[in-house]
Amino acid sequence: MLYLPKESAVSKPEPEFGGQLRADPDIHTDWPQYFKERADMARDPRLQGYYRAGMVAGDTPLKDAPLLAVDFETTGLNARKHGIVSIGAVPFDLQRIRLRQARYWLLKPRRSLTDDSVVIHGITHSDIAQAPDLDDVLACVLDAFKGYVWVVHFRGIERDFFKQALIERIGERIEFPVIDTMQLEARFHRSDNRPWWQRWRPQPKVSIRLADSRARYGLPHYSPHDATTDALACAELLQAQAAHFFSPDTPLNQIWVP
Repeated sequence: MLYLPKESAVSKPEPEFGGQLRADPDIHTDWPQYFKERADMARDPRLQGYYRAGMVAGDTPLKDAPLLAVDFETTGLNARKHGIVSIGAVPFDLQRIRLRQARYWLLKPRRSLTDDSVVIHGITHSDIAQAPDLDDVLACVLDAFKGYVWVVHFRGIERDFFKQALIERIGERIEFPVIDTMQLEARFHRSDNRPWWQRWRPQPKVSIRLADSRARYGLPHYSPHDATTDALACAELLQAQAAHFFSPDTPLNQIWVP
């Protein structure tokens, strides 16, 4: 994960892909029905297979949801100007993290590595010289994602980059709901719940970066910028958030975002 500056917003506008005549999914989207419809509309067989695997309904309790923590290392922060260098994915639920089932892909991006990104994630030009393009492993990647609810720490990276990558490679846009642990941290720790007569005093802004968020729950420090490790860190963070702030029976549609 490329870490954002501490003053970055919780989310940012999604990339403008253009040519999309239909409305984007929103908080009212019936995701099982949406996936069924998209399976019939998708042209690429790999994307068809992903949609045909389906998506759980929004009223599914979090404790029963098939969760997949996902992290990308990228060449920068702009999905239209930068590319994906690696993907880490770790399946889990609120009780257990299945690290032995984790998946990792090293990729050769279509945009050049920048000096800044190499310093951050440590993946060099020689590392990716023989790596495949995402299109070469897309069937494997989408197969690993089938049926899971993504859990990410700032959807403006993982989901936006994946959407853009598919637009560029297969000419189709992918849509799916995600649980964003950064957004949840903002909800829990940046909401001003003080009485109105105390709100004139500025409130210090709490950092919602992954490492700082984990520290609030007493979770161990991990060396950042490895996709699998950061995915694991994100999974543990959601488990901690759930233990502190909401019931395992909380329906997904109260915490996921379109």
